[in-house]
Amino acid sequence: MKKNNAYRLNMLAMFIAIIILQTSVPILGLIPIGPLSITIIPVTVALAAILLGTVDGAIIGGVWGVITFVRAFVWPTSPLATIVFVNPVVSVLPRIMVGVVAGVVYQQLKGRFKKTGIAISVAAICGSLTNTILVLGLIYLFYKGNAPQLYQVNVKALLPYLLGVIGTNGVPEAIFSGIVTPLIGQPLLKVINKHK
Repeated sequence: MKKNNAYRLNMLAMFIAIIILQTSVPILGLIPIGPLSITIIPVTVALAAILLGTVDGAIIGGVWGVITFVRAFVWPTSPLATIVFVNPVVSVLPRIMVGVVAGVVYQQLKGRFKKTGIAISVAAICGSLTNTILVLGLIYLFYKGNAPQLYQVNVKALLPYLLGVIGTNGVPEAIFSGIVTPLIGQPLLKVINKHK
């Protein structure tokens, strides 16, 4: 029991360190494009959920969310971050849900396919899309009244603008997650299962 707990804590510490690196070094986690950033951090959160379980995936997602929230005040990743990510519902909740969704989807699918990679890929895609849809949906919900000042678009154009962001940022992020996560996750699962 102590060995398993120590292993889990070590894995959590490793994932937290990776999240800190990804949020600190732009190319490792966020690729800035215009006012937004293409986020590749959902891969790390999905991997945590797949390798350690849904709860630990949510914890790693929560760490990412808290860092996003703090950075909005001290070192924002974009001009919009200082406005939208200072709200923890927008900055923290979607990140937690990445781990929850990826973990639940993986648990539901892992026995249904001969190849584990399919379950990992679908879980990672769902986790990535969860982040995109929740962040942009919450931005629309909370900030549509401020759309002219924040986005230089009128309120009627805000929804099409955010849907465009899903297409230009969210879909590539999901595809990236769906391809990269199984490439990393499958070998790690084999190693973890051997040492259980």
